[in-house]
Amino acid sequence: MEHLHRVVGPIATNVHVLADARSREAIAIDTATPSLAWIADELAARDWKLKLIVSTHGHWDHIGDNAAVAEHTGANIAVHPLDRERLTAPQPLWAPFEIVPSVPAVELAEGGEIRFGDIRLQILHTPGHTEGSVCLYDPDAGRLFSGDTLFAGGWGRVDLPGGDPTAMAASLGRLSGLEDSVAVYPGHGGATTIGRERAWLELVRDAGRLFA
Repeated sequence: MEHLHRVVGPIATNVHVLADARSREAIAIDTATPSLAWIADELAARDWKLKLIVSTHGHWDHIGDNAAVAEHTGANIAVHPLDRERLTAPQPLWAPFEIVPSVPAVELAEGGEIRFGDIRLQILHTPGHTEGSVCLYDPDAGRLFSGDTLFAGGWGRVDLPGGDPTAMAASLGRLSGLEDSVAVYPGHGGATTIGRERAWLELVRDAGRLFA
């Protein structure tokens, strides 16, 4: 799997483009504003075809360029059904620009897969930051795209609309079951591994709650 990454927007959102080298099919994860120009340039330079735009959740800083990227590439938009309305009727909160509505055509369901070329990403429903937050897990390459569920040294906020600390604790406990070697690519901040986060993940898992 080929993996491109860029940090964009006022809250430094991590945008990812993943591609299968053989088929030249690609997906984009969390197309924040402004990511259209970068994505378009990278696709053109490599002759990749974008098949899917994946929103790990529906907060404005992860979905701002969904509609623009979809219009430019023809790719479908995917989100968990519990966060669908956050895309179709976005709540800008403190966004410094307009968030254009987007219409998902693909539902991300627990236990499902995203397929492009020979690559398979498992969908893990990990509520807590929002009701429909998901992580994408590649067991073959040992990679987890964790959205705003798991960060290096912490977790996503649970005091925003859709947040639930009990659900977040359960989701983090679930992620503690992954292998130490799994690389984690969060929605914000630097990459980490499950092994680096294991000590506190297991504390949350065992207590069944978040710690201040």
